[in-house]
Amino acid sequence: MPTYRATLFDFFGTLTQSVQRGPLHADIARGLGCDPDVVVGVLDRSFRARARGLFGSAEATLRWVSEQAGGNPCDTRLRSALSARVDALRADTRLRPDAESTLRALRARGLRTAVISDCTHELPAFLPELPIAPLLDARVFSVEVGRCKPDPMIYLTACAELGVAPEECLYVGDGGSQELSGAEEVGMTAVRLAAPDLADHLVFDPDARFTGPSITSLTEVLAMLDRVPVPA
Repeated sequence: MPTYRATLFDFFGTLTQSVQRGPLHADIARGLGCDPDVVVGVLDRSFRARARGLFGSAEATLRWVSEQAGGNPCDTRLRSALSARVDALRADTRLRPDAESTLRALRARGLRTAVISDCTHELPAFLPELPIAPLLDARVFSVEVGRCKPDPMIYLTACAELGVAPEECLYVGDGGSQELSGAEEVGMTAVRLAAPDLADHLVFDPDARFTGPSITSLTEVLAMLDRVPVPA
């Protein structure tokens, strides 16, 4: 087995528990003058485009979503909805109980850590407030780099920030966005997190091609790494 110098994690459904849109999203849609179900349809259809930042700033993106759903909010309502959307995504996000302890243990072993997430503008806004933020040596967000998984660039960006080669990385994810196959294709070792709660996780482009190893908790990452050498 290779010698690992870094462990990279997906965010939603990996460092967090299963994610579903909570009730705050419907309130946001109504505040924009839109039918909540129509907004959900627009959000689902446009996820990858929004996650690549194709519609511009957070404000421009939300205005586009509103217009696609039949709304025409004034600037005041739009700004209020922007703040509320960050709060709603934060409310949907519950870190796994072993996320923080796993990251601390990895760093104690001398490994570098990173998160790679296909996300819209909200995650970069609230991740710095989470207790795992100081434990991440790199944060790579699709909306900032303009690429989504499984595009090689998003993985290689993380490697460059960490100062490691892909072959020195273990990648852990629930399998959305074909992320595991993408990680393997750039030379990383990939492992699927198959935690029981992910049965109802909101996921786009699940990775049906991946046939590699799986674990049921983040703590199992440590057991995997303890079986291979780590450089001093």
